[in-house]
Amino acid sequence: MKRSNRLVLLVGVFLAIVAFIAILVLNQRPTSQTQNPADVETQTVVAAVDIPLGSKITADKVTTIPLKASARSPGAYGDISQVLGKKVRSAIVANAQLTPDNFGETSQGQIFDIEVPKGKRAITVQVDQVTGVGTVIKPGDYVDMVVLLPPDQFPVITANTQDNSFTVVAGLNGTSVKLLLQGMQVLGTLLPPPTAQAQAQQQQGQASAQPGTALNGQQEIVALEVDAQMAEVIKFAQVAGNISLILRSADDFIDPTTGLPLETPPLPDETTGIILKTLVDRYGVLPPELIETVLPERPRR
Repeated sequence: MKRSNRLVLLVGVFLAIVAFIAILVLNQRPTSQTQNPADVETQTVVAAVDIPLGSKITADKVTTIPLKASARSPGAYGDISQVLGKKVRSAIVANAQLTPDNFGETSQGQIFDIEVPKGKRAITVQVDQVTGVGTVIKPGDYVDMVVLLPPDQFPVITANTQDNSFTVVAGLNGTSVKLLLQGMQVLGTLLPPPTAQAQAQQQQGQASAQPGTALNGQQEIVALEVDAQMAEVIKFAQVAGNISLILRSADDFIDPTTGLPLETPPLPDETTGIILKTLVDRYGVLPPELIETVLPERPRR
């Protein structure tokens, strides 16, 4: 065989070996090195329909779509199972991505915007840990309002017909309590920023795996959905007495089949209201009994 032919054969074998090695290297290179991470699409949970405030997430309300990283919202969920059963704390429009913000997990106690339903009003009340269920009321919850009117709102008087004067009778309990308004939805809540002490207690609770609630008299502002007449009632109760909010079960207002708020709210429960006489007559509270003491006559000196 001629030397030139042999040289051509060796060069051909060498080139074949180089090509084979190059193919192996390319096949073993990770995909992430050949594709821009920003172009990688990830399944993202979005609303299939409009989801109103206070609704619970069911499988028919959400779906998943592939989105690039640049198009995904911070904290967006990637699997439907992560959101099933959660209560919506801010209304979600169709095709919007679902994030922890929608469930009050990152914006608890802050009011950024309030969407008042057509024909309704929003009014705010201030409560504390005793009058506001520990200040754990959140948007989407349903509450009732109890008002206490103090005795000075119902003074008992005696009139003097001779000089047309009157005298307030002391010693009578005129306190009156009534479950005034029922089934109001919470549109938003506002809590003060946590103090350094509260943050330290929270961190200590997390470290010990035994988180607790600090009884520090914390205040909370609660925005309620009401009609015009209810707004007047609430304002009077705020000025003339003091109010408490009672947390209701969401199941009383949510359709168990659709997970959406009922079109027709349940009828209000009838209550008697409470005064001292009601406690005595219906609940057997014992009024104090007047005891007459006869002192022996002192001997005369």
